[in-house]
Amino acid sequence: MNIRVTVWNENVHERKNQIVASVYPEGIHGTIAEGLNADPAITAATATLQEPEHGLTEEKLVQTDVLFWWAHCAHGEVADEVVERICNAVWSGMGMVFLHSAHFSKPFKRLMGSPCNLTWREAGERERLWITSRGHPITAGLPNHFELENEEMYGEPFGVPEPLETVFLSWFSGGEAFRSGLTYRRGAGNIFYFRPGHETYPTYHDANVQRVLINAAKWAHNPAPRLSDPNIAPNVPVTEALEPIEERGPRLHQHGEEGFR
Repeated sequence: MNIRVTVWNENVHERKNQIVASVYPEGIHGTIAEGLNADPAITAATATLQEPEHGLTEEKLVQTDVLFWWAHCAHGEVADEVVERICNAVWSGMGMVFLHSAHFSKPFKRLMGSPCNLTWREAGERERLWITSRGHPITAGLPNHFELENEEMYGEPFGVPEPLETVFLSWFSGGEAFRSGLTYRRGAGNIFYFRPGHETYPTYHDANVQRVLINAAKWAHNPAPRLSDPNIAPNVPVTEALEPIEERGPRLHQHGEEGFR
């Protein structure tokens, strides 16, 4: 099995902020893709905001089994037609993984149908992530908890729909807690939101975080053929094979007694 992943990044901070550029010299997308490509079952490529159609043409999405999305300061620059294209791909069966500030991205808000708001504080605080769903495929190979020495704090309430499962719960040194790993299904597509990943910290170099992302790609992958058009509601005509129930006579069971109509 080869899972085709596209890692999308708005690629803005890396081009403007020297701290981010030093932490991620190949871009956040490059570091994430490199970590994913360490698994032989995954082939990861990248796309960015600056490319034509943001690098997400119809053809590219057809060739993408799971789309990863990192964004922060350029949500509004993503074209609405590309957002609709992404959502159609998810409804048809493409998996999607939203990272960190992608909670406020157009595709995530469109798929969630909610404000997706939260509280935050950037203070370089320690984050401890606890596994809250033991045995979940996304937690395979992880300890019961792991820590990130410096991260941006996200706090509840988190304005998203109730998830299928909460996989991780974060605690921050400021005392806040946050649901940091949430799974959803929209149409035929599997969706995972994973909280850590502030651009000025080396979060995506962390071995445990890389393990989460590899597991998430495998979990989000739907091997079934894509739905041809998730937006149609076909009218099914009546055929001769659909005999009206009231016209059917009594049926006999195997032992000869009369059955129910």
